[in-house]
This record gives sequence, C-alpha cells and structure tokens, in this order.
Amino acid sequence: MNSDENQKDLKGSPPPEGWPKDGVENKPDILTTIDDICIRRKKVSSLPANRNLRHRARSLRKSGNLPEIVFWQQVHKGKFYKIDFDRQRVIGSYIVDFYIKSLSLIIEIDGPSHNEKVEYDERREFYLRSLGLLVWKVSSTEVMMDIEQVMENLKNFIIKTYS
Repeated sequence: MNSDENQKDLKGSPPPEGWPKDGVENKPDILTTIDDICIRRKKVSSLPANRNLRHRARSLRKSGNLPEIVFWQQVHKGKFYKIDFDRQRVIGSYIVDFYIKSLSLIIEIDGPSHNEKVEYDERREFYLRSLGLLVWKVSSTEVMMDIEQVMENLKNFIIKTYS
C-alpha cells in the first residue's frame, strides 16, 4: 500500500486514543485565562527604540524605586496569570516602567515627581498611544499602601480590555 492509499484509509478512522476528536485546537490569539475568561493577545508588530537609552534603562532596572520593586515582585517570572512583563523598556525615546508585549500594554507607576511633569507626561502618553499601545497608570502611593488592590484593579482592567 502506498502513501496515498494509506491517507485514504485513515480519513474515516477515529483519532488515536487521547487525541481531540476535532483535531488539535490552536488558539494563538489567546494569551491566558483569568477567572476562566480568555484573554486575547493584542500585539503591535514592532516598536521604535532609541538605542542610546539602553544603558539608562538597565541602570534604572538595577537601582529601581521601591514602588516599582514592590510591583515587580507581584508580576515577574509569570506570577501574574503567566503574563510576561518587561521592566524599564525603551519605546521610542521614552523608558516605560513596565511593558506587556503580548497585550501592547504599558503600566506606569506615577510618583510625586509626575505632578510637575504634566505636559511632558501628556506628550509621552500621546506618542505611546499613537503607536497602538495602551497605558494603565497607578500611583506609587497605591502600590505601597495596597498592592493587592492594585493587582485586582489591573486584573479587572485586563479582563475588561482584552477578553
């Protein structure tokens, strides 16, 4: 029996034991599930990055401020629903606090220094949104006072936006 005849014989056969009856289900647009809700990917193909900022980003990662470290402890190594977070990521001529590539989501932890940088922050956010990115902000005070609520708010935002 040649290979073509073999294929014809297998077409009407049931799948081997343990295999799905309808074949292998491939859902590349599903990133994860949160509370049994599928979270869909939203990727932006490629982002510009000012290479001159790489060393500054690395330095910020190493030093880190306390609210960012507290948040990082909640999300690194897939702790938050197996979602991969980048810390101090260069996008264009900006360094964002956290970035989820698979969701095209930026997370910014704003401290008191942002009170004096309103125009700068608006320009920055406009630029990031023009690239197709979403920006979710939380205050450093919230992170330090109630990290559990911050994580719950982030979870709810992700469910609402990506399910």
